[in-house]
Amino acid sequence: MIVIEQENELLKAHVYGEMALDDFREFENAVADELKQFDHVNLIFDLSNMTGFSLDAALEEVRFNKAHANDYRKIAVVTESQWLAWVSWFTMAFVAAEVRQFDDVDSATAWLSIQ
Repeated sequence: MIVIEQENELLKAHVYGEMALDDFREFENAVADELKQFDHVNLIFDLSNMTGFSLDAALEEVRFNKAHANDYRKIAVVTESQWLAWVSWFTMAFVAAEVRQFDDVDSATAWLSIQ
């Protein structure tokens, strides 16, 4: 399950349990909505409650990130899990944004607020 919050140029995507393709499609729609209003999107990808992902969701994430490589300004990945951090770094390798990992959403939000 995914819960998405939109605040101006900031998207907060919180993943709970396994991320499935439908969840990622919901995220894609949120990014598209943001890009109608703003040139770039800042993103918090909160994976702290994520238990895994389906293969089709992972493949779609790579495809989507390649297609939107220049649409992100900063991406904050929230997780304490080392394997999720590595997976995130791999998929985010296709974007031009600055990407950092954080242990909590508050720290991620603070970093994103710095211009």
